[in-house]
Amino acid sequence: MASSKGGGMEKMSVEQLKAIKEQTDLEVNLLQDSLNNIRTATSRLESASTALHDLSLRPQGAKMLVPLTASLYVPGTLDDARKVLVDIGTGYFVEKTMDEGKDYCERKINLLKSNFDQLIEVRLELPNLKHCMSWYIGFKQLRHVVQAISRMERPIKYNYKSNRSKGMFLHPHNYTN
Repeated sequence: MASSKGGGMEKMSVEQLKAIKEQTDLEVNLLQDSLNNIRTATSRLESASTALHDLSLRPQGAKMLVPLTASLYVPGTLDDARKVLVDIGTGYFVEKTMDEGKDYCERKINLLKSNFDQLIEVRLELPNLKHCMSWYIGFKQLRHVVQAISRMERPIKYNYKSNRSKGMFLHPHNYTN
């Protein structure tokens, strides 16, 4: 991102680097949430695909329990197993044949698994990026300290020759400017 401007991290201040590291931490959390959502959606689609398969094996007029939610079922009668309603999102349903419904579930599952694999690859790289950012922030802070020390006007020198015979090596008056 910053390297495309020609200077990269070298021209960034420590504060800018810390902000990028914090942003990376937020992105790691967002990525983990996305992975969890994909797992949940994949699991639901796999359950739907299994339910479609089981439904296709039942004869017309069969008595069954129809799920309204994950834990609430009501008694029902199978009218026509050749047609199903597919939830395409945001409360919209489309009538499809049984085969089209199964195909829809399989395509969605494959898409989600592909997205999951791509996000896993990104997640594997983020710890390396975070480690590099932490290391480089520490390096820049250390470099600032070294530069500040090297810019001091006159370092304190110890006058050890004049007081050597008196045995006063650690007294404050033994230092000269």
